[in-house]
Amino acid sequence: MTAAAALLLVGPLAGCDIAARALGGFEAAPSTGADQPTVSGSGSEAVLALVQLESIPVKGRAPKTGYTRDEFGPAWADTDHNGCDTRNDILARDLTGETFKPGTNSCVVATGTLADKYTGTMINFVHGQDTSAKVQIDHVVPLSDAWQKGAQQLSEERRKELANDPLNLMAADGPTNAAKGDSDAATWLPPNKAFRCAYVERQTAVKVKYGLWVSPPEHDVIAGILDGCM
Repeated sequence: MTAAAALLLVGPLAGCDIAARALGGFEAAPSTGADQPTVSGSGSEAVLALVQLESIPVKGRAPKTGYTRDEFGPAWADTDHNGCDTRNDILARDLTGETFKPGTNSCVVATGTLADKYTGTMINFVHGQDTSAKVQIDHVVPLSDAWQKGAQQLSEERRKELANDPLNLMAADGPTNAAKGDSDAATWLPPNKAFRCAYVERQTAVKVKYGLWVSPPEHDVIAGILDGCM
């Protein structure tokens, strides 16, 4: 389906809460019996994402000059003021069977199981100096990529929101997340091909929410993936 056809199908629905839809597409699904996580989603979500993609400006990267992680505020700040840092909030959201470290008011996740969407595998998480990095919290739209595509023009508070927004965060296999680095969709996609539709839908939702742009190669890759999801 072309972008033009998607626009005709969706019409006024393009203004619906696509961020909520994209977040819903990331919810963990029950085990299929083969120890493989599945991903929810539908062709209608891809249509909405494609419409949103066509609203995003397309231009080249700005220089990375001035970028540091500190430009997005302290790492894992408690922006929702629930008493827990963002990393543990996302672990609690994305892991199943989680337990919590005693004396932390059910904040620090001690153990759990991650149905990793990037690799399609199950990962046992254990909190500890030598084990915590096995599961990392990924910024679906990397902060460096965001910086080069409009975030440097955002206020300090808005950048902090972006860095801690559950829409832009996902627990993931540590080595795979490290391999992704600050790549956009033109240079990195999840090895688990079954998750690519939901992945670029989420990236699109984040970029729309924060007024970021996409590069020409990134736009074309995302559009091609979404076209195949419908």
